[in-house]
Amino acid sequence: MVHQGSDTMPKLTIQEILDEKEAGLDLDLLSGAGGLSNTVSVPRIQKPGLALAGYTDSLHSDRVQIIGATELNFLQTMSRDKAIEILDGFCSRKLACLIITKNQEAPDYLLEHAEAENTPLLRTKHLSSNFIALLTRFLEERLLPTSTLHGVLMDVLGIGVLIQGKSGVGKSECALELILRGYSLVADDIIKVRFKLPSVVFGEGMDLLHYHMEIRGLGILNIKHLFGVAAIRERKKIDLVVELVQWEDDKEYDRLGLEEKTLNIHGVDLPIVRIPVAPGRNIGTIVEVAARNQLLKEMGYHSAREFQDLLEKRMAAAAHRHSHTIIGDDLE
Repeated sequence: MVHQGSDTMPKLTIQEILDEKEAGLDLDLLSGAGGLSNTVSVPRIQKPGLALAGYTDSLHSDRVQIIGATELNFLQTMSRDKAIEILDGFCSRKLACLIITKNQEAPDYLLEHAEAENTPLLRTKHLSSNFIALLTRFLEERLLPTSTLHGVLMDVLGIGVLIQGKSGVGKSECALELILRGYSLVADDIIKVRFKLPSVVFGEGMDLLHYHMEIRGLGILNIKHLFGVAAIRERKKIDLVVELVQWEDDKEYDRLGLEEKTLNIHGVDLPIVRIPVAPGRNIGTIVEVAARNQLLKEMGYHSAREFQDLLEKRMAAAAHRHSHTIIGDDLE
């Protein structure tokens, strides 16, 4: 039985967006520090041109509002009193945040309104078009659905192998054998799974359990300390699911490998193989071979199908020879 935790829709605080360094957003806070705990939950932004013109029905307060040169120039075309009147209605909508692009100077009345309404006012050096692309990409990655799975995630030959199964079936022991073979642990027990565009899922460890593994009889092991940094990975794309099941004598198992089943995680169908566990079976070796076989499939080679095609050709040739032996070559 494969267990998957409930999906959650992440949220980002404006403080987290402001602190982000790797995405290249280059943001500075100008005003409204009291609203840095405001959250964004959708990966879409808005340019509030119509809202500044007085039409606020289309304003989405939960989105990041981009103030570009067009918006600032529009405010500067009117009197100060008129601009303040517009901002009274605009900033009172409890906006998530405002971001000025192109390193433009913010009018003092905009700074005052942002401070009064606890609306974070940020600024970036990027042009509006470039910044919108950067921010959208960042938000899409950070705000896509996440869930948790029980199991062990390993990097085997570059294939992300998610090992699942009932408690006590030997998931961690199998993973430990793979680590001893030189492969890397991503997460044990609880795996945080994140969907990423266009259609892949990534797994990573929970903060508290990262690099740790539980082996019954030994307790909690720190894999990083025991085997070095080469034995761990921060995150990995999941390519294959291996479910370990207890061997049942009266149950039929796939003998040819032609049966292709999938497990759907966040809308992505991942190949899944079920491996029966029994005394004398080296599960670590079998999982390693499953990863090698998946790697071949991704390169366009399907061993079971090639064997089936070869077998059908041999059977067809044998049938053809047999018909000639019985009927002869003179049949019209």
